[in-house]
Amino acid sequence: MTEKRQRIDVRQSVTRSNDAEAAALRQAFAAKGIWVVNLVSSPGAGKTSLIEKTLERLGPEVRAVVVEGDPYTSLDADRITALGATGIQINTRAGCHLDAVMIRRALADVDLCDTALIVIENVGNLLCPAAWDLGQSHTVVLASPTEGGDKPLKYPEAFIRSDVLVINKTDLLPHLPPSSAGLAKNARAVNAALRIFETSCITGGGLDLWMDWVRARMADARKAAGRA
Repeated sequence: MTEKRQRIDVRQSVTRSNDAEAAALRQAFAAKGIWVVNLVSSPGAGKTSLIEKTLERLGPEVRAVVVEGDPYTSLDADRITALGATGIQINTRAGCHLDAVMIRRALADVDLCDTALIVIENVGNLLCPAAWDLGQSHTVVLASPTEGGDKPLKYPEAFIRSDVLVINKTDLLPHLPPSSAGLAKNARAVNAALRIFETSCITGGGLDLWMDWVRARMADARKAAGRA
């Protein structure tokens, strides 16, 4: 007797309702002309620092909302509000990622009418956040040479599902082993379409190119919604 086996994709069933929530969020954001970016990285890669530099360069005339995902504390949201932007902290406790319901609830009481940018700083790891759609326009993965150049090979899904890779902390490259410089090459090996920016939030290197891309995406979102 031949045994029949059926393969069940558990993740698809788990994320199906999340994907519906995310699609509704994406439609609502697009209608308002809001560009939404989901930042994914390991802890310590520099997500909050990059957000701070981005907000500083955009200036106070650009209304931005930053949703911070961490297991505990409001340390990152406090850094954002200190800059004059709206910082919203989500504490996941033992949770390793944000989901679309969390984003909807976090923004429920926020007036988004004049908002141009929403940044979602996901919980720090390269595994769990990759599979969860948050209604974002683009996904940006951050990595730093201090983590080693092999992270795209060890955690390919985070890089495959991202539109952009920011290689941060490039000012440290002269002090690291040669293998650390292979990050961009390995990232392109798993996702040849990745756009890559190399930045340093300490020296400011590469931030002009990053900001050109950010401003262009914000302008695209406004134009698509008839707000240009």
